[in-house]
Amino acid sequence: MDLICIGLNHETAPVQVREHFAVGADDQGDRAKEIILLSTIAESVVISTCNRMEIYVAAEQADMGIENLRAHLAENRDPEEMEHLYTKSGEDAKRHLFRLVSGLDSMVLGETEIFGQVKQAYKQALEAGATKGVLNKLFQKSFAVGKRVRTHTRIQMGQTSVGNVAVDLAEKIFGKLKGSEVMVIGAGETSRLVAKSMMSRGASGLTVTNRTLERAEELAAELEGTAVPFDQWENALSRVDVIVSSTGSSEPVLKVAQIEAVRRKRKYRPLFLIDIAVPRDIEAAVSEIDEVYLYDIDKLQHLADEAKESRADQVRLCEQIIEQEL
Repeated sequence: MDLICIGLNHETAPVQVREHFAVGADDQGDRAKEIILLSTIAESVVISTCNRMEIYVAAEQADMGIENLRAHLAENRDPEEMEHLYTKSGEDAKRHLFRLVSGLDSMVLGETEIFGQVKQAYKQALEAGATKGVLNKLFQKSFAVGKRVRTHTRIQMGQTSVGNVAVDLAEKIFGKLKGSEVMVIGAGETSRLVAKSMMSRGASGLTVTNRTLERAEELAAELEGTAVPFDQWENALSRVDVIVSSTGSSEPVLKVAQIEAVRRKRKYRPLFLIDIAVPRDIEAAVSEIDEVYLYDIDKLQHLADEAKESRADQVRLCEQIIEQEL
């Protein structure tokens, strides 16, 4: 069996391309099962996060497996988008996965969230019957590598999640978060981390909304905020200062018209928007409104780059561990 990885990430493709390849968080197992129906492909794991979409397969013959997988991905997609994909095989594919679970291939160097995301993607593929001996052994080994890297290096020092970087960015824009009203759209784990960090740094109020009201109520209760039904969150637009959006919607949930409708009521106060969803939750055109500041997942790269410079020595140590484990 030949090991192959085909994918794209924040370094090879902008968010407007990545969102066209994104797979729903609960659909990764089903997608992996679809892929093993392709000729010559015996096993598959699909990983899709806000920063990447990658497919790992075990194929009977590498060249044919790559050809069939790329043809599958090309269906209903612009040929120019396909140019953003990278292909890795054999040892390079193993090394890439080990670097991924160790947080070395992330937008935020050393982030911990990717470890859990890869575990969840593998679990879905395993339960869907899309993996066998080759990928089972590979992914189980990768989790051991990720644990060793985090145990024996300081790669996680500093801000290690997109959520915390987003909060740092908010403070750089506002000067401080004290007294700010925050609204979180989407009650997933990333939203929880951002909201928790916002409140710990002085935000005075939190509003949480989610398509499933129960999940919004749970998060609001945890952080002493207020939950509102998903069909009523627009009523809060006139009073909030910061909006963090991270839903699984395939279409924008916050649009220009919604903000334009409350500008006068807001007295044209600054509004800071952080869109950490892929596909994006917030229409890009809202950034053209004078008092609105919109940052999507790609713009967080600037803060992440600062962390990378300070951790160069730790990166080298991580790379040594990975080479030993290979």
